[in-house]
Amino acid sequence: MTARAADRARYDRATEHLDAPLAIVDLGAFDANADDLLRRAGGKPIRVASKSVRCRVLLERVLARAGFAGIMSFTLAESLWLARSGFDDVLLAYPSADRQGFAELTADPKLAAAVTVMIDDPAQLRLVDDARRGGTEVVRVCVELDTSLVLLGGRVRVGARRSPLRSPAQVAELARAVARTPGFRLVGIMAYEGHVAGVGDAVAGRPVRSRAIRLMQAAARRELASRRAEVVRAVRAVAPDLEFVNGGGTGSVQYTAAEDAVTEIAAGSGLYVPRLFDNYTSFHGCPAALFAQPVVRRPGVGVVTVLGGGYPASGAAGRDRLPVPYLPEGLEYDPQEGPGEVQTPLLGAPADDLLIGDKVWFRHAKAGELCERFDALHLVEGDKVTATVPTYRGEGRTFL
Repeated sequence: MTARAADRARYDRATEHLDAPLAIVDLGAFDANADDLLRRAGGKPIRVASKSVRCRVLLERVLARAGFAGIMSFTLAESLWLARSGFDDVLLAYPSADRQGFAELTADPKLAAAVTVMIDDPAQLRLVDDARRGGTEVVRVCVELDTSLVLLGGRVRVGARRSPLRSPAQVAELARAVARTPGFRLVGIMAYEGHVAGVGDAVAGRPVRSRAIRLMQAAARRELASRRAEVVRAVRAVAPDLEFVNGGGTGSVQYTAAEDAVTEIAAGSGLYVPRLFDNYTSFHGCPAALFAQPVVRRPGVGVVTVLGGGYPASGAAGRDRLPVPYLPEGLEYDPQEGPGEVQTPLLGAPADDLLIGDKVWFRHAKAGELCERFDALHLVEGDKVTATVPTYRGEGRTFL
C-alpha cells in the first residue's frame, strides 16, 4: 500500500460516520508543517497569515507553539473580531476603507493596542481621521514596500501590484508623514515578495519554465534584500523605535529569514500545504487540508460522478486554480466538463472500484479559501476525528 493509499484508508475510517461533502485537517500533517516552517525560519518569529487558515481554533493551536507570534489579517473587520476574541497582536496586511471599523478602532483602547493597520499613501491617514467620530486612540501604523522586480528600465515588472512605494526615499517620506500627523504611530514595515514566496520553481513537465523562474527569483531575492535593508535604515532614521520588519511567505521563509533587516516572517499556506505549494525545490510539505465529495452516480465504465466540487481559487483563471482529485490516486476531470457547481464527473480506472456513497478526496489550490465553502473542519488524528471546529464561515464571519 502506498503512503497516499494509507492516508485514504485512514481518512475513510476517521469519517465513516460522517456524510460528505466535508472538510478535514490532518493534525499530524499540520503540526509537521509547522515544525518545518520553524526550521526554515531559523529562530525568527513567524506571524501567521489568517487568510490561509480561517479557523480560530487552528490559529490558537499554531500560536501556542514557541516560534509563532502574532497574526497577519486580511480585513479590518476580521482584525477587530480577532482582537475582541483575545488575539493581542494583529497586523492588517492590506489598506482598508472601512470607516465604521476605524471608528471602533479609535474609540477602544484594547483594539487600538492590538491592531496595526497598513498604509502606503497619506490619503489613508486622512481617511482614518475622517472616520474617527470622536475616537482619540493612537492608531498603530505599518507601511508597505513594493517588492516587485523591475527590469529593463521599467519595461518588465515581476510581482504583485501592491504598494506604490519602492525607494528608501519614498518610504521615509511616508514615515515622516505619519510622524507629523497626530493620532498615529509608525511601528512596522511590511514587504511581501509574492513572486518568490508564492510561485513554485519546479513546475511539473516544464523544465525550461522552472529554470527561468529560479533565475528570476534569485535575481529578485538579491535586489530586494539590498533595497529592503536600505529602506529599513531610512525609516529607522525617522522612527528609531520601529517594532518590526515583516517579510516572506511560505515559499521564501528561509531566504527572507536570512536578511538581517527582517525581524519576523509571514507564513500561513505552509500549514495546510494546498496544491499550489507542491512545486518548490526549497521545501516539501505535507498536505494537511482536504475535502471529500460523495460518489452519487456511476455513468459508465471508468467514470463516477461526485456531488459538487467546483471550488476554484482566486487569481488569474487557469487549471492551476482548480482543486485536484487526490484520493484515490488516478482520477482526473473530464476535460469537457471540469469541476462543476453541483456535480463533477471523474475519469480513470479507480472509478470502477468506487461505490455510490464512497468519498473522493480533493486538495484545494489555495489554503484558507477552502474554508469559505465549509462551516466546519473535522480534525483528524491517526484514523479518528478528535474534534470538529468551526471555520470563519461556521462562526457566521465572511469578511470578503
